[in-house]
Amino acid sequence: MTGNHDHIHLGNSHSHAPDLIDGYSRIFLVGICLNVAFVISEIIAGLIYNSIALLTDAGHNVSDVVLLLLSLLAFRFAKRKATKTFTYGYKKTTVLAAFINAVFLLLAVGVLGYESINRLKHPEAVNGNIIAWVAALGIVVNSISAYLFFKDRKRDLNIKSAYLHLLGDALVSFGVVVTGIIIIYTKWYWLDSVIGLAIMFIILVSTWSLLRDSFKMAVDAVPSGIDIGNIRKTILKIKEVTDIHHIHVWPLSTTENALTAHVLLNEKLNFEEKIKIVQKIKHQLEHLNIHHSTIEMDGIEKSINC
Repeated sequence: MTGNHDHIHLGNSHSHAPDLIDGYSRIFLVGICLNVAFVISEIIAGLIYNSIALLTDAGHNVSDVVLLLLSLLAFRFAKRKATKTFTYGYKKTTVLAAFINAVFLLLAVGVLGYESINRLKHPEAVNGNIIAWVAALGIVVNSISAYLFFKDRKRDLNIKSAYLHLLGDALVSFGVVVTGIIIIYTKWYWLDSVIGLAIMFIILVSTWSLLRDSFKMAVDAVPSGIDIGNIRKTILKIKEVTDIHHIHVWPLSTTENALTAHVLLNEKLNFEEKIKIVQKIKHQLEHLNIHHSTIEMDGIEKSINC
């Protein structure tokens, strides 16, 4: 290498993300319909039978509906083509949706916690039988909804957040069923408020991880599951590569990641051979969940973009 050199700059944009987005949109629509119907049922039952546990859980499920709606809208935006202003398109809206969902859920925790504490100080009679039956319906609805997101929960942050929330809801509903049965036989009406606080705690725990991960993605931190050291080691296994440096990885969306890096190849290779090695590097990166990569090579007299 000399101090005065040109670069070869190769980029790629191969991705199956549009197909994934279409599939995700259908899943979110089904999940939204199921949860809206359940929320309406919980609110009606909670108001009629004076249950803070049902109303608290309904509030949580409303937040889940909002989460699903925001994620759906973000996936729809992510399909839009790039423009002169938004050169990567609107892919990052999926990250923004996850962050907004986390903030919204934290605000909901505060409201629900306040109501539960007030009711705990002044317990009121509730119908344990109705609580148990409505919560049992919640187990069915949330289990079905969570199952829809199970397969792709590790591929996308919005999918993961939806899966965790819905699975948590199913477990919470199970707890409410148990509470309703206990109230039937013991008349411990204060237990209704305790369950409301337990639901609040579960929301807080699950929301914190979502807030942390979405914030990291919003500020272009290395995405979860991506190991810079592993990328370096994998590329250096290609015998024609002598060094790789200036590696930068960031999320384009909750489903796609990008990378830029400088590589140094064996000087004995000709230009065409080096091009083939770069394509080989890109192929390896795709297996490491890098969907868009730009590789620069030092010491080449020509420049090409593709």
